[in-house]
Amino acid sequence: MVLSARKQPPGGSREFWGWLNAVFNKVDYERIKAVGPDRAAAEWLLRCGAKVRFRGFDRWQHDYNGLPTGPLGRYRIEAIDATESCIMYRGFDHLEGLEHLEEIRLNKCIYIEDACLERLSQIKTLQDSVKNMTVVSCGNVTDIGLIALHQLRNLELLFLSDLPGVKDKDQTVDRLQTALPRLAIELDLA
Repeated sequence: MVLSARKQPPGGSREFWGWLNAVFNKVDYERIKAVGPDRAAAEWLLRCGAKVRFRGFDRWQHDYNGLPTGPLGRYRIEAIDATESCIMYRGFDHLEGLEHLEEIRLNKCIYIEDACLERLSQIKTLQDSVKNMTVVSCGNVTDIGLIALHQLRNLELLFLSDLPGVKDKDQTVDRLQTALPRLAIELDLA
């Protein structure tokens, strides 16, 4: 039996990948307790195709099997590059407890939506630590998600591009800059 690309039976590959991505994002709270928040978050991010950079290191870590080992708390996540990764809301509890995260890049993340940005912005440690953020080509992000970023009180630079869900960019930028006067926003929105 030959199937065309247009007519797939129920339970096709799209559903399989969605299920697998949800499994990759499942939070294992016992693992977080055992290895600490930074190691558990790094494992989650790399499992989902993202990269991390640890404090004091220049090189991005992208190989799950190459994650450094050492005493609990030795490696602290300083930056996340989630470009084309499958991170989704379900996994954002992994970010709880990250105290040194300064940079987040969300580029072409098909599962990133307003709820993700809202969740990220509610995490107390990130409210203090995140300084730079990029949100590019995340089609499910709207003005609502961007406005939630006002809770990241130390955010200094926000780059936004190719976000078709953002309908009132002027009001959104105004609200963010009113809440965060030191914030520099770079826009490339239509």
